[in-house]
Amino acid sequence: MSLESDIETLWQRYDDGDVDAASATVDELDTLDAFLDALEAGAVRAAEKTGPDVTSWEANEWVKRGILLNFGLRETLVREYGDVRYHDVLPLRDTDDLGDRGTRNTPDGTVVRRGAHLGADCIMMSPSFVNIGASVGDDTLVDSCDTVGSCAQIGADVKLGANTLIGGVLEPVEDAPVVVEDGVALGAGCRVTSGFVVGGNSIVGENTLLTPRIPVYDLVDEEIYYGHLPANRRAFTRFVESSLGDHDLFAGGAYKPAVVALDIEDDTLDATCREEALRE
Repeated sequence: MSLESDIETLWQRYDDGDVDAASATVDELDTLDAFLDALEAGAVRAAEKTGPDVTSWEANEWVKRGILLNFGLRETLVREYGDVRYHDVLPLRDTDDLGDRGTRNTPDGTVVRRGAHLGADCIMMSPSFVNIGASVGDDTLVDSCDTVGSCAQIGADVKLGANTLIGGVLEPVEDAPVVVEDGVALGAGCRVTSGFVVGGNSIVGENTLLTPRIPVYDLVDEEIYYGHLPANRRAFTRFVESSLGDHDLFAGGAYKPAVVALDIEDDTLDATCREEALRE
């Protein structure tokens, strides 16, 4: 049987109430360990791109079920991380393999949970956190105070600016997680949540919130998009007039956030290239 079929069979038994954390056998836990190993190796992923368009990302439901099984079929135990004792169903990821692939994680606060994939030549600055099911591509920088949530898919050659939050999407299993495609640069303080997809080679300004509830006014295609930013865009937050503008509570009018997307200018690309020197 394949790993996928093993997970699907175990999920059905769990969903039917035939197995739980108290009754899980060694063989069943071995299956879960093999699944986590596959996630860490990048052999399986929580989502994949099924076509050329930025909107073609789809969740691998069986992978997300496997992650949920690791919570449902494991007991919470006392664990240790350095001098810290904590309680969790999973240990942290073994990072002994990172050095052989040129990946760096600086001390005192880079936390990688079991089941997270880090590519080659990545940099994780402390403090930062990568959760179970997340995939971080080659040559990507995870800067200080960054969080990469469960199942988030971060491409290759991505820069996550300091204090950036990449949200996690674990349930429902059919929902695709947050995706940041190859070559993206997110400025400091950005938030990407609720399954939003950032198209490849885009540059996003500081403190921009990207979520399906906030419209993207794309001045290149002259379209309004929800849930994704097209590839090769320069995006930033602006405020547009709200439908509550005439309300008595809002003297002078009320405004709501929006994202404006433009073509990437040559000087913006030059500035991004200069930052690459910091990652060599």
